[in-house]
Amino acid sequence: MLIGLVGKPSSGKSTFFKACTLAEVDIASYPFTTIKANEGVGFVRVRCPETELKELKEKDKKCNPQHGFCIKGERFVPIKLIDVAGLVPGAHKGKGRGNEFLNDLREADLLIHILDASGKTDAEGNPAENYPVEEDIKFLRNEIDMWIYGILERNWKTLIRKSKTSKFSAVLGEQLSGLKIKEDDVKQVMKKLELSEKAEHWQEAHILEFAREIRKKSKPIIVAANKVDIKEGKKNYEKLRDKFPETLIVPCSAESELALREASKTELIDYTPGDKEFSVKGKLNDKQKKALEIIKKNLNEFEKGTGVQEVLNKAVFDFLKYIVVYPVENERHYSSKKGNILPDVHLLPEGSRAIDLAYAIHSDIGKSFTAAIDCKTGKKLGKETQLKNGDVVKIMAKS
Repeated sequence: MLIGLVGKPSSGKSTFFKACTLAEVDIASYPFTTIKANEGVGFVRVRCPETELKELKEKDKKCNPQHGFCIKGERFVPIKLIDVAGLVPGAHKGKGRGNEFLNDLREADLLIHILDASGKTDAEGNPAENYPVEEDIKFLRNEIDMWIYGILERNWKTLIRKSKTSKFSAVLGEQLSGLKIKEDDVKQVMKKLELSEKAEHWQEAHILEFAREIRKKSKPIIVAANKVDIKEGKKNYEKLRDKFPETLIVPCSAESELALREASKTELIDYTPGDKEFSVKGKLNDKQKKALEIIKKNLNEFEKGTGVQEVLNKAVFDFLKYIVVYPVENERHYSSKKGNILPDVHLLPEGSRAIDLAYAIHSDIGKSFTAAIDCKTGKKLGKETQLKNGDVVKIMAKS
């Protein structure tokens, strides 16, 4: 899974990215701080099975994550993030960093639009006052739509020629496969828009309409309304929510989250990402005390902490509809052969089956799959059995 962070310059993308990953990235208040796309690992937060499995609870046994980590029964599961340089109106035509960075989004499953809800930056990321933030949502959607449209328009003659010997949906699917778009997606969109399988019947308006709809399906966008802790931020967030009721918009403060994670990293505070509270455990100077007091005051106004963790969780679980499943080798002790408890966790699309988990672990295990065991109930599972969120599963395979 790859999630792309997009938005105009100086909207707080790099701050959001660093807060999620604690990666070393350039952060500054001028356009195009990010020259190359930053890639890193963020985490979604789920309740760890160690908190509910009787045998583990009775013996106070804790999980041993091979990837990610666990804090006080909260499991943090890794996901890949990419922070793309700021997009400006006209990016699809090469303005700003242009298509070079739109191309970085080819493999993304979902885009998180980091939006400056304070209204203190204009369309190109320069300082401003009372900028109409709803324009950012409109322009960014349009840039992604026009990027896809441009790919089709540049290759249209070739596509028409290929359609003489193949179904047009297959031709379009092949052309867009580099954007993680499947032929089935193309067919569904064409059916929805009642577009012909005969390429010569398509007009320019049809191409644009198709580009917009296929983007919604293949590169869905949710909005992180950043800087809501700044004056006007909360009011603008509420305005956005009213104007775009069909869009998932989550309020957040990336700067607050980064400060908390940095303070936690240096053991000045005790903080679990996503919590509404933190406690001081180290010696703070006056500047640190003042900053943390402001953050604590802001946290009281937020529903879900600083909102940064909530953005990632909503993207993966509420929007993409993924589930978490824990494969183990010893069903009695919920462990690997070496005795590590709940060492692995996989994010799988909702509706995934036992056989899908087997292949996710390793293709050889998928090929030699015989059955699976639901470790919580001891029930045997067939390869077509659908898995549930939080399942702990042992896969059995031919040796």
